[in-house]
Amino acid sequence: MSHRRRSNAAGPPPPEGVGDSSTAQASSTEKERPDPPSVLGSERRVLALALAFRAANALLVRTYFNPDEHWQCLEVAHRIVFGYGHLTWEWKRGLRSYLHPLVFAALYKILALLHLDTPWFMLVNWFMLFCITRTLSNSMETVLTITGLYYWFVAIESSKGTLVVPRQKPASKQSPPSRKMALLIAALACAIRPTSAITWLYVGLLDFIQTKSKSRFLFLEVIPLGVFVLAVTTFLDCWMYGSRVIVPLNFLKFNLFSSGGDYYGTHVFHWYFSQGFPSMIWTFLPFSISGIMKSREWRLAGLIVWVLAVYSILGHKEFRFVLPVLPLMFMFSGYNLAAMAQFKGKGRSEKGHLSRFRLSVILLILTNVPMALYMSLYHQRGTEDVMFYLSREAHDGRVKSVLFLMPCHSTPYYSTLHYNLPMRFLDCTPSENKGTLDESDRFLMNPTDFVGKVFGNLSSFSHIVLFESEERHLKLLLHNSFREIPWQY
Repeated sequence: MSHRRRSNAAGPPPPEGVGDSSTAQASSTEKERPDPPSVLGSERRVLALALAFRAANALLVRTYFNPDEHWQCLEVAHRIVFGYGHLTWEWKRGLRSYLHPLVFAALYKILALLHLDTPWFMLVNWFMLFCITRTLSNSMETVLTITGLYYWFVAIESSKGTLVVPRQKPASKQSPPSRKMALLIAALACAIRPTSAITWLYVGLLDFIQTKSKSRFLFLEVIPLGVFVLAVTTFLDCWMYGSRVIVPLNFLKFNLFSSGGDYYGTHVFHWYFSQGFPSMIWTFLPFSISGIMKSREWRLAGLIVWVLAVYSILGHKEFRFVLPVLPLMFMFSGYNLAAMAQFKGKGRSEKGHLSRFRLSVILLILTNVPMALYMSLYHQRGTEDVMFYLSREAHDGRVKSVLFLMPCHSTPYYSTLHYNLPMRFLDCTPSENKGTLDESDRFLMNPTDFVGKVFGNLSSFSHIVLFESEERHLKLLLHNSFREIPWQY
């Protein structure tokens, strides 16, 4: 709810490495037979459809999920390019790397050079549809993790001689996949989210135990690439911070060794297994479990359990923390659905099996698409829309200053407003003294008393933004100088 001060202006293949190698191994002596054009065309169509689907997904997201998608990314990028924007306390303590925001700063800079830096161009599944296209560092971590795992396992199967080679390209002309590419992507993922090391520690240790050339793997691949990425990102952060800082070390100190994340709330240890992850995967869960059993890819299944178990040790838990392993569950679901579509059982007609497959797909669509649309288009949308409203008001010269009387970081900030105007929100920087309440907590405990003591006369602000639940406590302070703005989607 927004208030404005009164004024005159208004077929599943078998798992890689399983089965007869003679059917999986490509031979350079085999007579080359070009595939029909439809094979390559089909792959391109799938890629085009996937890109179009994800682009539509991004355009459909109009809601607010987590403060970090704005305050730890867009707000920082906006400050880098345009010179104004708020840096939260994490940036003052060197807990965040500039690597992630700089990606969006480059996009902002292009918009500025093209004179398209207006709020209208600042727009940027169930759970995948709802979350993956957001500007969270977890979304980029997920993309890098899945890409890195792909290169990693392809390189392993290639070294075993069990990699299937596409016929449209002769085997003699194909360069063998390099594990170094996977390690480079893994290092980038860890640079953006240091906790990504949880995933790659599991993957790396399993292959380190099995590999024969352990020294080569460690000293010629892992350490050189890791040191290189760490050196580049550290140089970048030192340059942006203006002082010497090692972000991964500070991040681990605060979140792991001092349990600083617990300040934002804790959950019971089994939350990811009993509530969090099942809520994310939703009705795909039984299909994923069945896919694990059918594929017998215990290494990938073990990775999912490992990540959930390690994150369960930490007190502070969020859905987005385990987003990188969610696509792995969908891979198992896809494997199971493909097996369901192709399997022909004894004594059953083909039509019966196809109907079972179709019923499963219909179930998944009916239980996921409506929820995804609701969460992306309506749930917690007001905090996004109010900033677009204020941006329009500022464009017309009707905004002088804004006060946000709500829990801190409840809305976007300068990155959406895109006008350098005075704004004030309730601070929630963690105190070194345990038990000390921040401004957000004090306001929620007694809104009227807090506003009277801290702000006194509210008429110095042209606009006040607050939730309806708090607005009714402040009516006596607001009704003389402000009028309520009716809100419509």
